[in-house]
Amino acid sequence: MAEAHQAVAFQFTVTPDGIDLHLSHEALWQVYQSGLRSWKKRLSRMKNSIKTGMYPATPSTWFVVVVAIMATRYARMEPSLGMIDKIRQSLPATEYLSHDSQDMVSSLLLATGLWLGLIFTLRNMLKLLLSYHRWMFQQHSTIGFTTKVWHMSMKLFHSSTAMLYSYQAFLPRLPVPAVKDTMNRYLESVKPLMDDEKFAKTKVLAKEFEQNLAPRLQRYLVLKSWWASNYVSDWWEEYIYLRGRSPIMVNSNFYGMDLMHMQMSTNQAARAGNLVHAIMMYRSKLDGEELEPIFMPGGCVPLCSAQWERLFNTSRIPGIETDTVQHFKDGEYIAVYHRGRYFRLWLYHSGRPLSARELQSQFQYIIDDASQPNPGEEQLAALTAGDRVPWAQARQTYFCRGVNRASLDAVEKAAFFLALDDSEEGLDEDDVLGSLGHYAKSLLHGNCYNRWFDKSFTIVVFQNGKAGLNAEHSWADAPIVAHMWEFVLSMENLYIGYLADGNCKGDVAPRIPPPRRLDWNIPPKCQEVIATSLGVARALADDVDFVVLPFTKFGKSFLKSCRISPDAYVQIALQLAYYKVLSEPWRLSTSQTSLQQVKLFDLNKHPEIVSCGGGFGPVADDGYGVSYTIVGESMMNFHVSSKHSCPLTDSHRFVRNIEEALHDLHNMYKSC
Repeated sequence: MAEAHQAVAFQFTVTPDGIDLHLSHEALWQVYQSGLRSWKKRLSRMKNSIKTGMYPATPSTWFVVVVAIMATRYARMEPSLGMIDKIRQSLPATEYLSHDSQDMVSSLLLATGLWLGLIFTLRNMLKLLLSYHRWMFQQHSTIGFTTKVWHMSMKLFHSSTAMLYSYQAFLPRLPVPAVKDTMNRYLESVKPLMDDEKFAKTKVLAKEFEQNLAPRLQRYLVLKSWWASNYVSDWWEEYIYLRGRSPIMVNSNFYGMDLMHMQMSTNQAARAGNLVHAIMMYRSKLDGEELEPIFMPGGCVPLCSAQWERLFNTSRIPGIETDTVQHFKDGEYIAVYHRGRYFRLWLYHSGRPLSARELQSQFQYIIDDASQPNPGEEQLAALTAGDRVPWAQARQTYFCRGVNRASLDAVEKAAFFLALDDSEEGLDEDDVLGSLGHYAKSLLHGNCYNRWFDKSFTIVVFQNGKAGLNAEHSWADAPIVAHMWEFVLSMENLYIGYLADGNCKGDVAPRIPPPRRLDWNIPPKCQEVIATSLGVARALADDVDFVVLPFTKFGKSFLKSCRISPDAYVQIALQLAYYKVLSEPWRLSTSQTSLQQVKLFDLNKHPEIVSCGGGFGPVADDGYGVSYTIVGESMMNFHVSSKHSCPLTDSHRFVRNIEEALHDLHNMYKSC
C-alpha cells in the first residue's frame, strides 16, 4: 500500500480517440500486498482472541481430555457414568455413522463439554482470586494465613503461555471506597502539614462534606461502577488531560532519555534506522499479543494491559472545549520531520517490513534532500505546542480540506512521529548537570516546533546519533512508553547492532520507493496563528528550569541491607529535601518509573545499558516536578523541574537538597 500511495495505480486521459488507460502493475501489486498484510493481521487477532478467551486453559488441554476419554473407552472403562451412551442415543440416525463412529463422536462431544466446563471453572476461580484485596494492606512480616494460601493459589494459575491480554477478563472492577474511609485517609494525610487550629477547621469542613454533598456524589459513583469496569479512568482522561486548554508541551507531555554512557553509532540515519527497526519488532510482538503481561511486584497480580492498545497510530485531536484521542488501525508508515520539511516514510515493501539498513537509506534520503520548506511549514508544529483553542480553530479553518487535510491526516494517522534534529545532545562528563539538563529540555520541548506534541510519541534522533522520545500523556501512563523504550534500547544494542563503521547491518533491496514529501499550503492568516502559538510555547519553554542528577554514591543494595523499600527511602528523601518552599496545596509532584523487563538483559553483566530515565515539567507555577528511577544496585537518577519565573523554586538548589537528604538518611541508617 505504501507505493500505491506514492505512485498512482491507474491513470486515464480523455482524447478524441477515446479513453487512454494506463495501469501501474507495481502499484497494484503493492495494493495486493497491503491487503494481504491486513488480512493476516485480522486472522492473527482472531486466533489470539480465541486463545485469550480460553485462558488459563490452552488448546492442547482439549487434546489431553479427548485422549483421556478415548483411552478409557478402549480400556473398557466407563468414567462418564453413562453420559457417552446417552449422547450416542441422541445422535441422529444415519447410515454413514457406524456404531464405533457414533461412539467416537459421542466421546469427542463429551470431552469437549468437559473441557468447556473446565475452562468455565478455572476462569471463575481466577476471577474470584483476583477479587481478593487484603494482601494490599498486610506487611511482609505479618502476612496472614489466608493471604499465604491466596498467594500459592495465584502461583498455580500463573502460566508462561499467558499473552498480553490474557488476564483482562478477570480483572475486578475498581471498588468505590466508602466516603468515611476516604475522609479519614484525607485527614490523616494532611494532619502533619497543619497546625492544630487549621486542622480543626479542616475537620469541620470534611465533616460537612461527608454529611451533605458526599452522599449524592457517592451514589453517582456507585451507579457508574455497576456498568463501567473502571468508574474513574474515562473521567480522569477527560478532565485531567483532555479538557485542559493550556499547552500540553511542558505541562503534560513527558520525555525519555537514551543510554547514558553508551553510543554505538554517531551516524544519524543509521541510528534512526536501527531504532525504527527495533520499534517495529516491538510492534510486531504487540500485534501478536506476544508481550508478557505486567505483574505487581511478587509476580502474582496482573496489571491492566488496555493502555497498550493506543501506543501506535494515535493522536490527540484539538477541540474548542475539549480534545479527543483518536486511534487508527494498522498504519504502515511514519511521519518524519527534518529541517522544516515533513515526509511520509513507508515501513513495508513487497509484503515485508523494511530492514534496518533499508530504513537507514530512507532516512539518509531525507537528510540529503536539499528542498526548502513551504511558507509556514517549518514552524507548523508550534500549533501543537501552544494553547489548544487557537490550534482547534486553525485546524477547523485551514486544515479541513484539500492538500492541508491530506497532509495533516498523514501525520495524525502515522504509526508515530520521528524528528531528525540538527542539534547535538548527550552526557558531557565535564558538565554532567548542565549537559543532562540541556538534553532534558531538548526532549521536553525542543525549539517548540520540531516535535509533533499531539502524537502518542515522537522519537527524536540528534545529529550526533543520540536519541530520546517525547510522549503525549492523555492516552496512557509513562510505564507503557517506558516498556517499549526499554525493549528498543536493549534490542538495538544486544541483538541488532551496527557495523564497525557505524552503519546498520544488512543490504538494501532495489526499487524501494523513497520517502514522499508532504505538501502544505499555509495561508498568511494561518501563519499568524502559528507565530502566536510559537510565542506562547517559547515563553513557556524558556521558563523551565531543569536539572538531571545521576546519583551513584549508593543505591538499592544498601537500601535493601537496611530492610527498607528503595522507593520509600527516595520518597522520604524527597520530602526531607522539600520540607523547608512547604504549603497547602502540595507543590511537589513525584513519579517513579522502574525497570520492567529485567529478563531482556543482565544489568550486572551489561551495566552500560542504562538509560538516565525520563521526566516531566513542573505541575504548578510555584512547584517542582520530580521523576526518579532506581537502576541496578548502585544508581538512582533524578529529573527535577521548576520555573525560573517563581522566586520560591530553584531546581539546582532542590537537587543539592536531594543529595544532602540522601546522605543524611544514609548516615542515619548506617549508624543504626
